[in-house]
Amino acid sequence: MPPQLRRVPTAALTPRELRAIRGLMDVAFGTGDEAFADEDWVHALGGEHFVQDLVGEIVSHAAVVQRSLEIGGRLLRTGYVEAVATAPDEQGKGHGSLVMEAATEHIRSTFELGALGTGRHSFYERLGWETWRGPAFVRSPEGERRTPDDEGYILVLRTTTSTSFHLDEPISCDWRPGDVW
Repeated sequence: MPPQLRRVPTAALTPRELRAIRGLMDVAFGTGDEAFADEDWVHALGGEHFVQDLVGEIVSHAAVVQRSLEIGGRLLRTGYVEAVATAPDEQGKGHGSLVMEAATEHIRSTFELGALGTGRHSFYERLGWETWRGPAFVRSPEGERRTPDDEGYILVLRTTTSTSFHLDEPISCDWRPGDVW
């Protein structure tokens, strides 16, 4: 059976599929500082999931959820990428590229901007993502707060409806529990 790429909203995923995706995150991210936390899982829910099935098993995944990012005082409806992973024994076979190509196309056709946080820039840059160079902030209930530890890890994707901006402007995200970016 050839690999199958699917786009599925969270509400249409079965309990078995949700468990499989969550398990994939645990295996792919491992333990320690890079472990996939429960808050990370919550961040990945409520949007669109791009899954690559192989022989009836989910081997790769990316989620796109809606967030509100602000650049230079302009709020942008943003497709934010979460929970990107491929099963360790299937890495390097193009599965991750396929789910990210589909997620990228969805963002380009649906949102004003795409964004994600990662340490693996080259994987995303070849798909048109750009590294954010400016200072990063979170808009928290207590006011705007700088997030210097996230600077250098944020990537953005321009779409046909993106307003003009420079990659060295300040950028801020809406607050959420756990990792804000």
